[in-house]
Amino acid sequence: MECQECQKRPATLHFTQVVNGNKIEVHVCEVCAKEKGYMTYPEEGYSFHNLLTGLFNFEPSPMSSHSNSAFTQPKELQCPQCGMSFAEFKRVGKFGCASCYHTFSERLDPILRRVHSGNTKHFGKIPKRQGGDLHAKKQLEDYKVQLKALIDKEEFEEAAEVRDKIKDLEKEMRGDQS
Repeated sequence: MECQECQKRPATLHFTQVVNGNKIEVHVCEVCAKEKGYMTYPEEGYSFHNLLTGLFNFEPSPMSSHSNSAFTQPKELQCPQCGMSFAEFKRVGKFGCASCYHTFSERLDPILRRVHSGNTKHFGKIPKRQGGDLHAKKQLEDYKVQLKALIDKEEFEEAAEVRDKIKDLEKEMRGDQS
C-alpha cells in the first residue's frame, strides 16, 4: 500500500480515528506523517503537561482533513467578565471566573466526555442505609421530565402512562413517610 499523501513511498504508518461513529483511516509514510503532524519528532519529547493539555485540544486534527491547505484559526473566544481566552484556559487548565463556564460551555462538553469516559454529568452515589427515598425522588424527577417532553411532543397516550406512574410513585412515597 502506498502513502496517501505523496503516493511515492510505501505507507508504514496507519492511523484510525473514530468520531461520532465515523471511521477515518489514514495510511502514510513516516516522512509525510512528520510533515503533516500525524506524529511528533522523537527529539521533541512528550511531557505529562503535553498529555494533559492534549485532552483539552479538540481543534481539527490532521487526520480529519485530507487537504493540503493550512488550517484556519478560529476566532478567539473570550470571557466577557474576566477576559480569559479559551486558548489561555487550555494552557493554564483553570478558569478565571464563574462566567467562564457559561462562555465556554459549548467547548467544554467534548473535553468532559474525553476526560470522563463519555459522561458530562456527575450523578454520585446514594448510600443504601441512609438513602431512604432518594431513589424514588430521583425516579419521580425523571418521570416529570419525561412527562413534560411527551406533552411537548403531543404524545398524550404515553404521557398518560407516565402520569399514572408518577401518581403511583407519589402514593408509594406518602405511604413510606407515614
